[in-house]
Amino acid sequence: MDEDFYRQIFNKQQNQESVPSNEEIAGWALAVIHLLYPERTGLVYKSVDELKAEFHRLEKELCAIMRATKACVHCNMAQAAATFFNSLPELYQVLNTDVAAIFEGDPAAVSEFEIVRTYPGFYAIALYRVAHQLWQEGIPLLPRILTEHAHSQTGIDIHPAALIGEYFHIDHGTGIVIGESVVIGRHVKLYQGVTLGALSVSKHMAGSKRHPTVEDDVTIYAGATILGGETVIGHHSIIGGNVWLTKSVPPYSKIYHKPETPAIEIS
Repeated sequence: MDEDFYRQIFNKQQNQESVPSNEEIAGWALAVIHLLYPERTGLVYKSVDELKAEFHRLEKELCAIMRATKACVHCNMAQAAATFFNSLPELYQVLNTDVAAIFEGDPAAVSEFEIVRTYPGFYAIALYRVAHQLWQEGIPLLPRILTEHAHSQTGIDIHPAALIGEYFHIDHGTGIVIGESVVIGRHVKLYQGVTLGALSVSKHMAGSKRHPTVEDDVTIYAGATILGGETVIGHHSIIGGNVWLTKSVPPYSKIYHKPETPAIEIS
């Protein structure tokens, strides 16, 4: 490589302001989750005042992260951070419904402690809930960093703008994709490999409703692909494994994949 290339990269580094790494930003969000769920770390505070001080420290850290990354440059960062932390009681209650849904819906789950401590589905949902709240505050960049961190750790890809109701259950989870304009109701259960995506991808569609809506009490089994912004899965429906859907189905539907090639007997 020639000298000009090295100088180009060096000059770019010199002009780069110091910003926290994606891992540090994800670490902030995980610290918030660990305060809500101390069973993840075993960390115990000696008093309510000590716990309050830690929440306050993380609020100031969020301001510092926004300042360093130039996220929310046109907003009152202190106010945005305060609004986020004031939303935590409600966020915590919603997360508790997710834990309950996983516990009630997974026969292998021994305890809620096990779910909080070990389940990748809960890990991805928790980071999504934090990211979505930041997204609602109009804070850019940070929500995507958080959900992409969860994606890298679990294989579960949830866009922070997606709207997901209470009692959300991800079972196994690897390979799940939930697009930006997806709307998911309450008591929905997704298995691994489910895609809730766009029917076509074009830059001019940015900001439009291009991903499906899944109504309440729907179960979608492994490998199902559901595409399109006008596609609605009616409430209390069951979508079987490997189904490909680009049209709406009414409530109480049962949709199953029918292989077109016959099975081959091997003697």
